[in-house]
Amino acid sequence: MSLSPLEYLYFTEDSLKELKNGNTSFKFSEPVPTLRFLYELCWVMVRGELPFQKCKVALECVEFVDYASQEELGSSLADIVTQLAQDLSLPGESRQRVNKLAKWLVESALVPLRFFQERCEEEFLWESDMIKIKAADLKSKEVRVNTRLLYQQTKFNLLREESEGYAKLVTLLCQIPEGSTQNASAATVGIIKSLIGHFDLDPNRVFDIVLECFERQAGYSIFLDLIPIFPKSHASQILGFKFQYYQRLEVNDPVPSELYQLTALLVKRDFIDVESIYAHLLPKEEDALDHYNAFSAKRLEEANKIGRINLAATGKDLMDEEKQGDVTVDLYAALDVEMVAVAERSSELESSQPLGLLMGFLEVDDWNHAHELFDRLSYLNPVEHVQICDRLFRLIEKTISEPNDLVCKMQLLGSVPEVVTDYSMEVANSSSSRSYINLRKELFEMLSSVGPHLYRDTLLLQKVCRVLRGYYICAHELVTSGQTCYISQTVTTGDRTPRMHLKDARSRIEAALGGCLLPSLQLIPANPAVGLEIWELMNLLPYEVRYRLYGEWERDDEQCPMLLAARQTAKLDTRRILKRLAKENLKQLGRMVAKLAHANPMTVLRTIVHQIEAYRDMITPVVDAFKYLTQV
Repeated sequence: MSLSPLEYLYFTEDSLKELKNGNTSFKFSEPVPTLRFLYELCWVMVRGELPFQKCKVALECVEFVDYASQEELGSSLADIVTQLAQDLSLPGESRQRVNKLAKWLVESALVPLRFFQERCEEEFLWESDMIKIKAADLKSKEVRVNTRLLYQQTKFNLLREESEGYAKLVTLLCQIPEGSTQNASAATVGIIKSLIGHFDLDPNRVFDIVLECFERQAGYSIFLDLIPIFPKSHASQILGFKFQYYQRLEVNDPVPSELYQLTALLVKRDFIDVESIYAHLLPKEEDALDHYNAFSAKRLEEANKIGRINLAATGKDLMDEEKQGDVTVDLYAALDVEMVAVAERSSELESSQPLGLLMGFLEVDDWNHAHELFDRLSYLNPVEHVQICDRLFRLIEKTISEPNDLVCKMQLLGSVPEVVTDYSMEVANSSSSRSYINLRKELFEMLSSVGPHLYRDTLLLQKVCRVLRGYYICAHELVTSGQTCYISQTVTTGDRTPRMHLKDARSRIEAALGGCLLPSLQLIPANPAVGLEIWELMNLLPYEVRYRLYGEWERDDEQCPMLLAARQTAKLDTRRILKRLAKENLKQLGRMVAKLAHANPMTVLRTIVHQIEAYRDMITPVVDAFKYLTQV
C-alpha cells in the first residue's frame, strides 16, 4: 500500500529553510507530539528535502509534549523507517534514500543496530549493509536455528545415557537407614547434589526417583529432608503424571495406596498445595455427581417401597398370611440392604482418585485437609465406604483417647487425676485441684463427617457418648461452681467465660446427637446398652432441646436411604407384630416389640399409637407388652 502524501504540520517551508541555513537560534514555537514530528522528519529526508546531517539539528530544536528517552526515540525512528521500507510503491531514488537513512541512523548512534535487525526484512538489512551475509542465506540460517531451538530433541533415554549416575542414586536411596540423624540427612543431600553435577543428571528425573523411593519407604523421615532441595512447583507436576498414568485405558492396575499416602504427607508438610494436585485427579466432580445421584435415587425408591401395599395382589395372596405365633423379625434387614449398596459401590473406591487421596489424608492423620475433602466430596457420601469409615474411626479413637482415659479415672477412682493434658484444663479452688475435660473442635467435625455410620463400631460410639457427657458435665460445673477464670485452650482462639464455654459445649453436643449418635442408634439392632449411653448424654439437656432433636431425627430419615430403610422396616415389623399380639403370645411378641423399640423408639412408638387410635381394644395387650421395654 502506497503512503499517501503527507500534509506537513511542523516541517513547513519556513522551518525547512531555517534548518538548511543552519540558524542556531531557530526553535519550534511550541512542544510537539513525538511520533508525528519524527514521522514528518523521516519523510522530508526520504524525499530529499532535508539532508540527513540536519536530523540531529532538528531534534535539538524541538521540545516534545510527551517526554521520550534516547532509547525510545531510537525505537520510534526504527519503527518509522521499517514502515517506509515496506512501501513497495516508492520510486527507486526514494527507496535508496530509505536505505541510506537507516544506515546513517545507525552510524550516528541515533538508532541501535539491533532495533533494525529485529524489525526489518532480510532484503532491507542486506541492502542497508546491516548484515554480513545475503538475505537468502540469513533466512536459511534462521530456519535452522528455530528448528534446533524448538524442535530438536536434546534428551533421549535418560536411564540409558546416565545409567551409572542413576544406579548410584537408587543404591544410595535404598540404603538409607530408618533412624537417620540430621548429619546423615545433610550428607545424603550433599551426595545427591554431587551425583547430579558429576553425571549431569536431569533434576526432575532425580526428583521422580526420590519420590518413588519415598513411596516405597514412607516411614523414613529422611526423605522429607531431601525434598526441599527440589523446586516445590515440580512436585505436584510429577505426582500428577503418576496419577495420570493410572488413568490410561490400557492400565488396569489401581492406584497404589502408598502413592496416596505420599501425596497426603507432602500436602500435610506444605510441600505442595491441595488444589495443584486435585486438578490431576479423576473422575471430575460433575461426572461423579451424576453417577451418585442416579444410584442414590434408586436406593431411595427401593426404601420407599418397603411396607407399601400392592393393590394388584389377588385375594389368595391377601389371605395367605403367616400363622399366628410364627411371626419373625429380621433385625438386620436394613443392614443387609446397606451392605448390598456398599458392595455395589466398592469398585468406585478403586476408580475414584479423590476418594483415594481422602484415605491418604486419614492415614497420615491430616484431619484439616481430610475435612476439606469431606466437605468437597460430601455429595458422594464418602464415609459410606468401609475403608474410609475405618480410617476415620481410627482418627476419632486417637482424638478421644486421652479424654476417655480421664473419664474412666473419674468414674473408677472417684477422683480427678492431677495431670492436665491438652484435652483438659485445670481450675483451682480453695480445697482441691480438678481437671476439666475440654474437647477439640476437630472431634465434632469428625462426628459430623461420619454421621450415622458410627453404628459400625458400637464400642467407639459408647466411648464418644461418655466423653461428650464428661465434657458437658465439666462445662456445667464451671458455671455452677462460680469460677470466674477464663478458659484458654488450643481448641479456641481468645478467652471465653464459663457461660460462653457451656453454650458452645451444648451446641456442639446437640449437633453431634442430631447428626451422628441418634441416627447411628437407629441402625444398631437390639442393643439397650447403646441406647442407655445416649440417654445418659441426652438427659443432661433441657427437655425442649431433646424433643427438638427427636423431631429433627424423624425428618432427617427421609433424606438418607439407609435410615429410611431402617424406619420403614421397623414400621412394617411393628404392624405385623401388633396384628398378632394377644394374651397367649404376649411374652414372645412383647420381647420383639422391645427389640425393635431399642433401635427405632420414635418409629415403633408412633406406629403403636396410630394402631391404638384405630383399634382401642389393643390398649391392654400393648400396655402389658411395654413391661419388656427399658425405662429409657
